[in-house]
Amino acid sequence: MQLGLRLHDTKKLPIEELLPSVRDSGFSCVHLALRKVLKDVPYNPSALTPGYARYLQKLFAMNDIDIAVLGNYLNLAHPDEHVIRNATESYFAHIRFASQLGCGMVGTETGAPNIEYKYSPDCRTDRALSVFIKHLKPIVRCAEQYGVTLAIEPVVRHIVWNPKRCRQVLDEIGSHNLQVLFDPVNMLELDNVDHREDVFEEAIELLGKDIAMIHLKDFIRTEEGHGLKSVGAGTGEMDYSKIMKFIKKDKPYIYATLENTTPENEVYCLNEMMKAYNNA
Repeated sequence: MQLGLRLHDTKKLPIEELLPSVRDSGFSCVHLALRKVLKDVPYNPSALTPGYARYLQKLFAMNDIDIAVLGNYLNLAHPDEHVIRNATESYFAHIRFASQLGCGMVGTETGAPNIEYKYSPDCRTDRALSVFIKHLKPIVRCAEQYGVTLAIEPVVRHIVWNPKRCRQVLDEIGSHNLQVLFDPVNMLELDNVDHREDVFEEAIELLGKDIAMIHLKDFIRTEEGHGLKSVGAGTGEMDYSKIMKFIKKDKPYIYATLENTTPENEVYCLNEMMKAYNNA
């Protein structure tokens, strides 16, 4: 397992100063969302040139850090076709940029059929799933052309909300370049949190062969929002022993990035996850 973190969760520094700090903290890879880290640099499709990719590639290599995944979390079920066209162009550009960057994966969630990108009962309809798959297909074809993996992340309050639904998407599109970014906590809500080990077991059984990357975080119960709040791995209720056994047995050297850490607890979270892995 190669442990990293979301680059936008750590210190707010210019990237040239940030990467040495990340490496010194013990991380070997990152989840990079350009719009959240390089805020003063354009991230529109025309800005993602080979020169920009080569600059970043050299910078990360100099600090011995891999870009595990290039994040582009735009809503592919937005009801406005103009927004969808712009989002599609952004995905095409990120896939091309990833190939030039030496990053093998672009990651995304699966959206909601509304402007707000928020949960509604419509998320779980067949129509929403059909719209998502329709808009996903050309992006997967682009990933095939560039030799990049597009990794979708099931989230309980999005369109692809459980392992069966995710399996359906993978099977319908039928591409080796479409895989899964597995975040166990994102598959939990109040209705299933008390039998979460069953949820994880089903996810591993149905999706295991297509899991290309892992997100590691934790949760606490709260009266706000939908009842669960994401926090740094090792600071909540999660028991990662089953996930770590799966990683150790079936996913050698997989990228696993921490989420919802802070600069103050990121090293603690890293150590907790390495401890869980070593004890698995």
